[in-house]
Amino acid sequence: MPKTDVSGLSMLGSQTETAGNPEEAVLEKVPSGPAGTDYVVRFTAPEFTSLCPMTGQPDFAHIVIDYIPNEWLVESKSLKLFLHSFRNHGAFHEDCSIYIAKRLVDLLQPKWLRIGAYWYPRGGIPIDVFWQTGKPPEGVWLPDQGVQPYRGRG
Repeated sequence: MPKTDVSGLSMLGSQTETAGNPEEAVLEKVPSGPAGTDYVVRFTAPEFTSLCPMTGQPDFAHIVIDYIPNEWLVESKSLKLFLHSFRNHGAFHEDCSIYIAKRLVDLLQPKWLRIGAYWYPRGGIPIDVFWQTGKPPEGVWLPDQGVQPYRGRG
């Protein structure tokens, strides 16, 4: 099994500060392993936090990102720090969700990507945001994202 080339990474293996906002956050990529094999990579962030742009109050979401790599994988530490950069950033649920997905698509140019952002209620109404790049390739197993419809998520 070949070793993944990590020579161009700036965050892996070192102490790294969190960016002040998502636009400043650095996302890094590494070469995808099994060439010619379609497989799904899933990241689950059950404690995502951002701020309401109107009130400054915290908003919380359970975010699931699934993608089928092409040539690149997102480096997980950079993704974690990118998601953390939303913590003090004010944006609507829909904007946060789609921005995350599109930044990953721009970076990775995956064969396919989807995001499910399951936002916890504010004012008694949960908001769920879903987006994908198109139809996934034939023959790829796509498990359910595993987040139940809102009935007191936890």
